[in-house]
Amino acid sequence: MAERQDSERESRRILERIARETDPAGNSFVARSTKGMRDHVTAADADRADPIEVWGTRIGRTLGLLLTLGLMVWLVLYVIRGS
Repeated sequence: MAERQDSERESRRILERIARETDPAGNSFVARSTKGMRDHVTAADADRADPIEVWGTRIGRTLGLLLTLGLMVWLVLYVIRGS
C-alpha cells in the first residue's frame, strides 16, 4: 500500500512539473533562455567548494561569449561590405 502511495506522489509531482514547464502563462521562453544563459556564464554549475574552478569557468565562458559576439559582428560587417 505504501509503495502505491509513493508511486502516486511521484506521478503527481511529475505531472505538476510538466504543467509548470509547459504553461504558457508561466515564464516565457525568452525569460527561461536568459536565465539559462546567465547561469551558464556565471558558472552556476561549477563546484562552489573550489573557487579557482568557479572563476576559471566564469572567465573562460565570458571570453568564449565575447569571441562569439566579435565573430558575429565581423561576419555582418564582411557581408555588408561585400568581400
